[in-house]
Amino acid sequence: MKKKIQALICVCSLGVMGMAAPVGAQSLGQGTQSDQVLDLQERLSALGYFKTGITGYYGNQTKNAVKKFQASYGLSVDGEADSLTLSKLNKTISPKQSVLDELARIIHSEARGESFVGQVAVGAVVLNRVQSEKFPDSITEVIHQPGQFSAVYDGQFNLKPDLSAFSAAKAALNGMDPTTGALYFYNPDIAQASWSKKRTAKITIGNHVFTL
Repeated sequence: MKKKIQALICVCSLGVMGMAAPVGAQSLGQGTQSDQVLDLQERLSALGYFKTGITGYYGNQTKNAVKKFQASYGLSVDGEADSLTLSKLNKTISPKQSVLDELARIIHSEARGESFVGQVAVGAVVLNRVQSEKFPDSITEVIHQPGQFSAVYDGQFNLKPDLSAFSAAKAALNGMDPTTGALYFYNPDIAQASWSKKRTAKITIGNHVFTL
């Protein structure tokens, strides 16, 4: 297990070093999940073109929003966020990036003190839930779903996230998932809900057990 975790640390470290540049550096297309897509959605949302929850995933709704933006600004309408589209969008508006902040906050509040891999793993659980039919369809809704994350209702979510939490959030958004698909996690030393321990465990990272 120790060697497995060390390997995960190496993989995540390499991923962060090669992390994508800000929106506009390359084209984005359908099927992509990344922090660049989150930035794209935030900008389109601020302009009123993207009216659903921010996910960080480039699906049909993002494609349609891009088409509307392209049509409004005299660009080729194909739904692909190419360099011209991204450049025009960047010049038009700056995002608040509140969703990235929320993801970093839940990571910081639930996993501060854990290794970087452990922090990425918590972010990955949030994103796995966004893609699961069992949970809400946006990052914000997943984080604030009642009864899911103790840090939200005990006030720790309001703590200011550090740089490590933001890096972990971006790493998760760019596809890093040390849990390989986990939807839940718990600390066996303090968990009180019996149902937590009944779920199928996938991997233990630091103080957290990640489950299906």
